[in-house]
Amino acid sequence: MSEEGRFTIHLQQQEGFLINVAFDWKRAPDVLMDEPPPLGEQQGPNASRMLAAAAANCLSASLLYCVFKEEPPENCLRAEATCIMVRNERKRLRIGSMEIRLIVSNLVTQSARFARCKDLFEDFCVVSASIRQGIPMRVTVEDEAGAILHASS
Repeated sequence: MSEEGRFTIHLQQQEGFLINVAFDWKRAPDVLMDEPPPLGEQQGPNASRMLAAAAANCLSASLLYCVFKEEPPENCLRAEATCIMVRNERKRLRIGSMEIRLIVSNLVTQSARFARCKDLFEDFCVVSASIRQGIPMRVTVEDEAGAILHASS
């Protein structure tokens, strides 16, 4: 694989396990990350939660872009990301799998592009496709009534 781009994010430990994350975009605010007790004080998300959020965000953006291109309507998609934590053979805590659930409004499902996009969008999500190389991930798209419109294999 050839290199297509690169970015650098800066992290600075504040106190204990509280770490400030500064992004490479001037308009993006810093984020404080922390660990849950007993290590940290849970003043921000930990790395596992950020990874789950990144996967759900990327899948959401990928579906919205495919269906609407640059101007998706407001409040037409919600997402839930679930990390299933497991212990490996050495008793180390790991992310065993992830489940991402996208809940879309009628504005999405009634779009002429939705039928095609629901089978394409996962392949264009940089984050989830990368995560899947090491962590099993199940993705579903549901309407607001809970009917499953798409499920990854």
